[in-house]
Amino acid sequence: MEWIVNFFGNIPTEFRAGILIGGLVLFWVLEGTLPLFTFKYKKVRHAGLNLFFTLCTMVIGFGLAGVLLAASDFVSVNQFGLLYLVELPIWAQLVIGVLLMDLIGAYFIHWTEHKVKWMWKFHVVHHSDTTVDVTTGLRHHPGETVFRISFTILAVVLIGAPMWIIMFYQSMSVLFAHITHANINMPKSLDRALSWVFITPLMHKVHHHYKQPLTDTNYGNIFSFWDRIFGTFAEVNDTKELVYGVDTHMDASENDNMGNLLKIPFQSYRTPEGK
Repeated sequence: MEWIVNFFGNIPTEFRAGILIGGLVLFWVLEGTLPLFTFKYKKVRHAGLNLFFTLCTMVIGFGLAGVLLAASDFVSVNQFGLLYLVELPIWAQLVIGVLLMDLIGAYFIHWTEHKVKWMWKFHVVHHSDTTVDVTTGLRHHPGETVFRISFTILAVVLIGAPMWIIMFYQSMSVLFAHITHANINMPKSLDRALSWVFITPLMHKVHHHYKQPLTDTNYGNIFSFWDRIFGTFAEVNDTKELVYGVDTHMDASENDNMGNLLKIPFQSYRTPEGK
């Protein structure tokens, strides 16, 4: 296990960029051969729109990287956080650390975004995509990126996560963002079996249905058992009956327009159907 500590503790930027770019290319190709939905859209233009938000996320992430590193250094030096309550072997630190990062830094913030109105207005930019594909996974308003990273930093402090655990988790998180949003038709039996532990493509597509109650289900990022534990898990018999988007922003002039997408959080709140 020492190699994991050494590698992810000194992970090169090129490795993380490779996961981001390589994952996009891989699933972009798979979408063309094993599509779940046959979308009638300009795929390259759609990708360009979503990759703009991806670039924003990367810039903000680099900008706040120093704060994240400082938080990790602080808890490591002072042995502060849940991981220091008892002495643990490296493998246990990794398992517990990743699980708690997923719960506090991903599931909880995602659930909160759906419950707090002003946060939802930022998150709706992600949900407004009516043609969900691999590029949708990183379609987040810059404002949402700020408070998502803020919750990640909070998780680091509470958990006492060293940098190698953070880098391992974030690498997995990027990969799962690609997998779960990719427009691929995964065998239902395999998807269902894997969904007892991991967030799967068909499971996450339920979360992208355009209206209640399905929009407020399947919040998980990597692990699906948080949804089962907290009662937010849902599945449908036929994933192809799902309609992507969010019922308050179904018009292309709003959900496919860069200027409007950036302004959505500052517009009047719209109550979704069923709320």
